[in-house]
Amino acid sequence: MPAKNDLITLLNAQKTGFSLSGPFYTDADILAADMEHIWLKEWIFAASAAELPKAGSYVTLQLGKFPVVIARGQDGVVRAFHNVCRHRGQRICSKPSGNAVKLVCPYHQWTYETDGRLLWARDMGTDFQPSQHGLKPVHCEIAAGMVFICLAQTAPDFSGVKAAADRYSAPHRMDDLKVAHQSRIVENGNWKLVLENNRECYHCAGSHPSLCRTFNDDPDLVGADDSLSSPVGAAHVNRCEDAGLPSRYLISDNEQWRLVRIPFVGDAVSYTMDGKAAAPLIPGMPFANAGSLLFFHYPNTWNHFLSDHVLNFRVLPISATETEVVTTWLVHKDAVEGRDYNLTRLTEVWEATNDEDRRVVEENQIGINSPAYESGPYSARQESGVIQFVDWYVSFLKRAALAAQSAIAAE
Repeated sequence: MPAKNDLITLLNAQKTGFSLSGPFYTDADILAADMEHIWLKEWIFAASAAELPKAGSYVTLQLGKFPVVIARGQDGVVRAFHNVCRHRGQRICSKPSGNAVKLVCPYHQWTYETDGRLLWARDMGTDFQPSQHGLKPVHCEIAAGMVFICLAQTAPDFSGVKAAADRYSAPHRMDDLKVAHQSRIVENGNWKLVLENNRECYHCAGSHPSLCRTFNDDPDLVGADDSLSSPVGAAHVNRCEDAGLPSRYLISDNEQWRLVRIPFVGDAVSYTMDGKAAAPLIPGMPFANAGSLLFFHYPNTWNHFLSDHVLNFRVLPISATETEVVTTWLVHKDAVEGRDYNLTRLTEVWEATNDEDRRVVEENQIGINSPAYESGPYSARQESGVIQFVDWYVSFLKRAALAAQSAIAAE
């Protein structure tokens, strides 16, 4: 197992503008460092709030060794908990999602309220205090209709991204959307390869024929640029801003999250084969061809907010070379499938794109597994978004690893 000094040596050797060295994409110990310093300490996108439409709705996820359950309480508040019974540690909810009046452990039926309180435990004696045995809470926040969780003891400040994401997404009426469809795929590639692939469209023309019917792959729109260097992008941003749609490029000081609205190709209004709307216009949107509001939050989500529907993407590492990608399609709650939208038409472009990306990532991983692999240069024009992501990852992990090293030395 590499010592932390080896990790720091690898990080110090990383050249900006170049792909990471092989161990970052293949080594289980580096994934463990990713989990320790990033995934288990930062805010992670867990679920669309629309997946929890009523009291008792719950979703589960596995983040490293930690099973988590997220539930909407009887008071309407969404909360997250460690999905571990306080009796003997049984996982309480085993399904990916469901509805429950109470959260009941299947082992010995300890029963919890959806706000985490222990309500009932059989034959535990007169000295037993239920109030001392509620579910352990996990930090939980909602931004742009998306549930984020943080497993750290003390969570980083979330107020900045919440305020920005809520403001930019407000015209899309996130509280009034419902889940139309959800897909889950496993890509046989490292989580960073999945993120890198998303952060550029250098590959789009050669890999995504359906997506490129409507998605504009101009690198001045989709990279690390503010989109205003593109005349088409600038005109679109100004038009949307004038109509009350927050659209200007906004990125956090540490570049962990970004928001920007970009236009589709020509007169297209949605991710469809003909460019026309896939679902009814979301009430409150000033016009159909509002393009896509792009929102990423590292380490695990990118999102598209359209005039007729919203797409949330969630990335979770399974192993050093396996990653789960969940895609959720949201439409207005009053839209009726078969009458107002056709599910195949709504989902076919991104179902195809996800599968194409899966194949790209898997072939990328196979090549990186080779002893012949060495870091290669990115295109500053076409892959500026990848450069930005890798720079964020390296600087973030280096700071965290050095801080951990210093803390150990001080003990």
